[in-house]
Amino acid sequence: MAKVRETVPQIDLGDSQYYFNRELSWLEFNNRVLHEAIDTRTPLLERLKFAAIFSSNLDEFFMVRVSTLKEQVEAQVSKLTPDGRTPEQQLREISQQLRPMVTRQHQLVEQELRPLLAQHKVHILNYIDLDQDQRFYLQQYFEENVFPILTPLAIDPSHPFPHMSNLSLNLAVSVKDPVTEKDHFARVKVPSILPRFVEFPESLRQYEGQKAVWVGVPLEQVIAHNLEALFPGMVIQEYGFFRITRDADLEVQEYEADDLLIAIEQELRKRRLGGFVVRLEIQTAMPESLRSPLVEEFELTDDDVYEVEGLLNLKDLFALLGLPLPELKDPVWTPAIPPRLKRVNEYETEEAFQQQKAIEDIFSVIQEGDLLVHHPYESFTASVQRFITQAAYDPQVLAIKMTLYRTSGDSPIVNALIAAAENGKQVGVLVELKARFDEANNISWARRLEAVGVNVVYGIVGLKTHTKIVLVVRQEDKQLRRYVHIGTGNYNPKTASLYTDLGLLSCREELGADLTDLFNYLTGYSRQQAYRKLLVAPVNLRDRMLALIQRETAHAQQGHAAAITAKMNALIDPMIIRALYEASQAGVQIDLVVRGMCCLRPGIPGVSETIRVMSIIGRYLEHSRIFRFHNNGDEQIFIGSADWMPRNLDRRVEAVTPVEDPKLVNELQEILQILLSDNRQAWDLQPDGRYIQRYPGPDEAERSAQRILMERANHSE
Repeated sequence: MAKVRETVPQIDLGDSQYYFNRELSWLEFNNRVLHEAIDTRTPLLERLKFAAIFSSNLDEFFMVRVSTLKEQVEAQVSKLTPDGRTPEQQLREISQQLRPMVTRQHQLVEQELRPLLAQHKVHILNYIDLDQDQRFYLQQYFEENVFPILTPLAIDPSHPFPHMSNLSLNLAVSVKDPVTEKDHFARVKVPSILPRFVEFPESLRQYEGQKAVWVGVPLEQVIAHNLEALFPGMVIQEYGFFRITRDADLEVQEYEADDLLIAIEQELRKRRLGGFVVRLEIQTAMPESLRSPLVEEFELTDDDVYEVEGLLNLKDLFALLGLPLPELKDPVWTPAIPPRLKRVNEYETEEAFQQQKAIEDIFSVIQEGDLLVHHPYESFTASVQRFITQAAYDPQVLAIKMTLYRTSGDSPIVNALIAAAENGKQVGVLVELKARFDEANNISWARRLEAVGVNVVYGIVGLKTHTKIVLVVRQEDKQLRRYVHIGTGNYNPKTASLYTDLGLLSCREELGADLTDLFNYLTGYSRQQAYRKLLVAPVNLRDRMLALIQRETAHAQQGHAAAITAKMNALIDPMIIRALYEASQAGVQIDLVVRGMCCLRPGIPGVSETIRVMSIIGRYLEHSRIFRFHNNGDEQIFIGSADWMPRNLDRRVEAVTPVEDPKLVNELQEILQILLSDNRQAWDLQPDGRYIQRYPGPDEAERSAQRILMERANHSE
C-alpha cells in the first residue's frame, strides 16, 4: 500500500496577524527616541534634546496621522488596515499606548533632568522659587515686553469662543466681577514671538546663594502672575495652561488648480488658522471648571485630552541646547573632506576659476571615477555644495537641472543656482511645493528663482517629487559630458550635519542619459517607461524591487547562497513585505535596518524566521537608503531616495541608482556591516512588536556605529 504524503498547510501571507500596525509601530519608534533621553549614557543636554524631539515628533503625528484617522471615522470608513484594524481601533490603541509614554517623558523632565541641570547650575525655575529681586525684574519685563502685545479675550454671549491657532500655548482664566458677582471665562494666548523662557541677566543669575550659568522662568508663568494687569478690577479666581493641536494636512486639488503655487499658498493660510482640534494638552492641576468649556467647545472626548505634570510644549527645550556647556553635549564633529576632494579648490566667481585653472576642479575628480559621499561623516559643503557651486561659475557648464524637496532658509545651493542663471546658464529647477511643513519656504525660493530667469516647475500632478538629483551639462572639447549627483537626502546643508545620507557623484553616460530622461518626464510631457540604470518611481521601482527580491528567492530554492540587506526609514508596503516573507520561506537570509515604522513581523516560524530587523537611534537621524542583493555572488547594491512604503513606490517620483564601482560597493558593504554590528544604539524588533536594545556582552567592547563611522571618516586616505 502506497504511503500517503502528509501535506503542509498553506500559510496565508496576507493574514493580518503577520503585519504590525503602522501607527503603533511609529509610536514604538518615538518611544526609542524617548529612551535616548532616559539613557544616562547620553550627555545631559543631548538627553534634553531627545525629550524635545519626542514632543516635536508627536505634534506632527497628531497633525497628520491622528487627524487622518479622525476624518476616516467621521466618514465612516470601514476598510481594515493590513493588520486588521479599523480607524476607531487605531485611535483607541494609540491613546492606550501613548499615555504612559507621555507620562514617562514629563516625569523624566521634571524629576530627573531639571534636577540634574540644576546640579550644573542651569535652573528652569518656577515663579514661586524666585527671590524678591528676580520677581521685580520679571515685573518690569512683563510691563515692557509682554503686556503691550497680549490680548485677553472674554468668552460670553457677546464674545464668541475665539479661534485658537494650531500648537498655541494658552491660559484659561476664570474671573469674577465684584460688582455683578458673575463669573467669567477668558483666554490669554502666550505669544510665540517671545522666548519661551525668560532668562535673567547675569546680575540675577543665582539660585540658593550660588552663581548660575543660566536661570530662567517659563513665560506663561510670568503672564499668570500678572493677570491682574490684564483684568483690572476683576478678581482672578483660577487659571490653567493648555495647548491645542489641530489638523494640519494640506488638501490641494491639483487637477482643479490653475496655478499650483497660488493653490498651496491658499491652503497654507488655512493651515495657519488650522482645522479641527485633534488634541488638548492641559496640566493635571487644571480645575474642572476650566477644562470642561474647552473640551465642549473643541468637541473632544476624554481620549483626546492629555494631562501632564509640569511644563507643556517640551519641544521648547531646544532653546537650552545653545548653552556654553560642551561637557554636557556630544563632542563637536567637523565633517571630513573626502580624500579625493582635498585637492579641489573652491571658487565662487568666473574670474577665480580662470586664475585657478591649473588647480583641479571637481569635474576632473569625477572623471577619474565615481565618488560616494557619506554625510555628516564627510562634508556636504566640500562635496555636493561645491559640485553645484562650481557648476554655477564654470564657463564650460551650459546647463544645471536639479530637484529641491527641502532646503535651508539661507540656502547656498539656491544662491548658486541664482548665480548660474545670472551667468547665462540654462537652469531648470523642480521645486516641490508639497513638501510637508516646508511649503512656505519652498514657495519663497520658487519666486526668487523665477525672478532671475530660472525655469521653475512644480512637478507632476498627483505626485510628490521626492527624488534627490542634480544634472550638470558641460562642454568639454567638442563634446558634451553629463555629470550627476543622485542622493538619499535633501540639498540642505543644515540637515546634512544632522542626518546620515549618501550621494553618488558620477559622469557615467548611462546615468546622465537616464537623468536627462527623468528631467524631461518631470518638466515636460513624457511617458518614459524604460531607464538604462535607474529605478524610478512610480514607473519601474516597485516592479524592479520585487524582481530583485524574487531573484534571491529563486537562488535559494535552487540551493544557492541568497541574502538581502536593506537600510531605510520605514518598511510599510504589504507587497514588499509579502515578497520578503516568501524569500524567508525559501531560506534567504534577510537583514533589515529600519529606523522608524516597520510593519513586517520578523522571526515567525515558517514565515519570517530568517528575517532580522533592527533600528538605530543615535546622535544623527538615520536617513540613508541602501539595498543590497547577493545575486549568487554577483552582488548588486543600490542607494536612493525611496523607502519601502506605498507612497514612495506609487505616489512619489523617486530615483534609486545602482552603485557599480567595486571600491564603492565594498564601501557600502562595510557601512552596512558597521551598522549591523552596533551594540550601543541598536534595537532588535521582536516577533511581538517590542524592541529590545542591544548592550555589549561581559567581554564585548561597545560599538556605536555612528562613532565608528566618524573615526573611519577621520582616518580615510
